[in-house]
Amino acid sequence: MNTESSQRPLRIGLLSYRSHPHCGGQGVYIRNLSHALCKLGHRVTVISGPPYPELDNGARLQRLPSLDLYNPDNLFRTPTIRELIDPINMLEWIGVSTMGFPEPLTFGMRAERFVRTLEGRFDILHDNQSLSYGIQAMARHIPTVATIHHAITVDRKLAIRAEKSILKKLKQLRWYSFIQMQKRVAPKLKRIITVSECAKHDIVKAFRMQPSRFSVVPNGIDTDRFQPLHGISRQPFRLIVTTSADTPLKGLPYLLRAIALLAPKWPALQLVVVGHPKKKSPVLKLIHDLGIGRHIRFTGAVSHAEFVRQYARAWAAVVPSLYEGFGLPAGEAMACGVPVISTTGGALPEVVGDAGILVPPADHQALANTIESVCIDPQLAERLGRKGFQRVTRHFTWKVAAQKSVATYRQAIDDYR
Repeated sequence: MNTESSQRPLRIGLLSYRSHPHCGGQGVYIRNLSHALCKLGHRVTVISGPPYPELDNGARLQRLPSLDLYNPDNLFRTPTIRELIDPINMLEWIGVSTMGFPEPLTFGMRAERFVRTLEGRFDILHDNQSLSYGIQAMARHIPTVATIHHAITVDRKLAIRAEKSILKKLKQLRWYSFIQMQKRVAPKLKRIITVSECAKHDIVKAFRMQPSRFSVVPNGIDTDRFQPLHGISRQPFRLIVTTSADTPLKGLPYLLRAIALLAPKWPALQLVVVGHPKKKSPVLKLIHDLGIGRHIRFTGAVSHAEFVRQYARAWAAVVPSLYEGFGLPAGEAMACGVPVISTTGGALPEVVGDAGILVPPADHQALANTIESVCIDPQLAERLGRKGFQRVTRHFTWKVAAQKSVATYRQAIDDYR
């Protein structure tokens, strides 16, 4: 690679099939990576399906509308005849109607159709884990890399295991049927970014890929948004968890069982769950069966400012996940100076390091013991909070993530040439 080409700004297309700005890792990843890339001087266009990211960082947003049938404000609506004239919309509707998840497939088709009209506009395309046939088609004409955050085969395995009936297990198999497409497409891409060594190992095994194709680029933490707040006191025995209540992978039931063990001894114990469960969530039934309703509070949707205030009031943050490809909730809590209690699921030890306390996944007794030890020891809690903050600011910044991503882009461009 000559010096001039290794220094010039790149025209980057970031592709993301859904990019919710406030929940889920994909929107967080797209918003922060695009911001950091723009600050390095690159020209970035984010090509996204709904929900769209919030970009106030110099990146251009190109919306690719879909039927958006999973929109909670209009869930499973019936499309109009005019909408279904588009064959991609028809494919999306059939996929959803048959209990599948067609968004990665149909987004890739829309993205390929859009990019085809902009021949020569991009130096590099960066797909955020749609791994669809449309991405494969674009990669034949434009240098392309993809981020795979973790092996989604793990999600499928745990989701099927969590269901009791054969019918519901089959529904999960149908929902995750898009994985077969991703397992075909991923090996066709010459360069893959992933966020941890653990994720790399698991993806190589699940997708049968060569390790040499991977660049490990840890996520950054937005320390402008997540930081300690002064003037707000941490409340003893107040815990916070920022996990999806209804996703088996996130391990919330094990934390609830730990709370049930501790509640009789520590009546002031309070668990704040950021978000809300579904109306017929098994999590709500478990809370009722354990008799811990007065110790649990769901915040519902909160603003970012309120989110950080919740961190500031918490004595400790708990990450009970059975598996994480990276573990943004752990990093965000550490950035806020909150002591972290985490499982060793997936890549969490790579994020937490020695700045938190690690316990085995799916072990509510170990969680309970560790929560108690942190809650009754203010000096331990203070030390963990300080070490966590220092670890994030030293090792997990979006500037570093962007620089490493750009190095991978330039490799992909050279490979293409």
